[in-house]
Amino acid sequence: MDLYEIPAWRIAQGVISGDLRAVDVLESCLERLDSLEGYIRACLDVYVDEALEEAERVDRLSQEGHHPGPLAGVPVLLKDNICVKGRRTTCGSRMLEGWISPYDATMVNLLRQAGAVVVGKTNMDEFAMGSSTENSAFFPTSNPHDLARVPGGSSGGSAAAVAAGYVPLALGSDTGGSIRQPAAFCGIHGLKPTYGMVSRYGLVAFASSLDQIGPMARDMGDLALCMDVIGQRDPMDATSRSFEGPRFIDVIRNDSLKGLRVGILRGFDEGRVDQELTMVSLMASRFCLDAGAAVSDVKLPVSMGAGLASYYIIAPAEASSNLARFDGVRFGPSVTGDTLGETYQMVRSQGFGPEVKRRIMMGTYALSSGYYDEYYGRAQRVREAIREEFRQVFRSVDLLICPPSPCLPFLKGEMAEDPVRMYLTDAFTLPANLAGVPALTVYAGRSRTGLPLAVQLMAPWGEDRRLVMAGAVLERAFGAPSVVG
Repeated sequence: MDLYEIPAWRIAQGVISGDLRAVDVLESCLERLDSLEGYIRACLDVYVDEALEEAERVDRLSQEGHHPGPLAGVPVLLKDNICVKGRRTTCGSRMLEGWISPYDATMVNLLRQAGAVVVGKTNMDEFAMGSSTENSAFFPTSNPHDLARVPGGSSGGSAAAVAAGYVPLALGSDTGGSIRQPAAFCGIHGLKPTYGMVSRYGLVAFASSLDQIGPMARDMGDLALCMDVIGQRDPMDATSRSFEGPRFIDVIRNDSLKGLRVGILRGFDEGRVDQELTMVSLMASRFCLDAGAAVSDVKLPVSMGAGLASYYIIAPAEASSNLARFDGVRFGPSVTGDTLGETYQMVRSQGFGPEVKRRIMMGTYALSSGYYDEYYGRAQRVREAIREEFRQVFRSVDLLICPPSPCLPFLKGEMAEDPVRMYLTDAFTLPANLAGVPALTVYAGRSRTGLPLAVQLMAPWGEDRRLVMAGAVLERAFGAPSVVG
């Protein structure tokens, strides 16, 4: 096994014990990246010199008998909406193409304190608005399983980089499925934690009440190890809170789900879902049954019926508010019109891409005088109904199983001219964001045509450990993903 194929938990063990050098692991990953990046195009920036310095520092600590941290020597990539001091943070947009962050996100500090090596930034849909990473202002990213297909979005760069073996671990952000859907499309695991479990300080906001940072990896142990590092309360984030419990890395050792009640989510339009994705959800429920869980059918009629419409009012409305700051005064292209209004128009026309403009206009309309209660107010009432629906269903079950997407990875350009069809690919992921509950995508093998299959698990608010424990059981049943290419 090449060093770039080793999971993060084994890298950390090896570096801490002195059996591995962080520099050797990093150089293997950088060689892998260099050999494939011309085809996959997963990265926007790679910090070669800085990463080598970090790896050398970790090796020195280990050699001197100090504990370098639980992620010692693990190469990590970050989605390019997570700020790194002294480096550009573009959010995949021309609007921020030259902006240099003056501070580190909390995630960056936590990773470095844990001994991880930050390798660079990954490509993404502009301002995290998209499901294919085709909306990046710079270039689309390819799916490592089939270069003609999309890697999913908006964290498509992070997913593709992990699947291709650039790094064992990457961070993405998830507003309506942007970790879970690309993880499913690229054949890896992806976790959206409970809202508030992971700090958003230093994450450029899309929709503040929905956004959540989370890990993406090829090994469930790597997700667990990462969550033990990043799942901490942060006073810099007013929505952050502490969730007490055992270490994530300890709960994944449990092979039994005895006593857990698992619900198979029914009631969505199953005729529009790829048959193989439906089948692996049923297989996952059988594996849970074999592990001792009780299995039953459940429905979420409000979430699966009105969730999509509610999300596509709330998220654009919050985006309209959050992106109002990008007006060319502090951020954006330096252009000047004859009037202030003309300057704003020129800056935003040049800086934002079509999808971002579309969502800003949708959100502004929903918040406008005379329409606020009709659209935004009603959507918020639906959201509260969704939260209550999840609370009710989790009184009868402890976990939910359903597909992460209605479709397998689609061809580039296939949905480019049909935004509604693209939005429908989020239908099974966004309810977890609206409810604030944790959700996990688990790799579930390959389709008849060789494309990745996946299953999605959801758990009650704050029960992320239960989710990861069940994910580890399914990983052992389906088999762990391997490096592609």
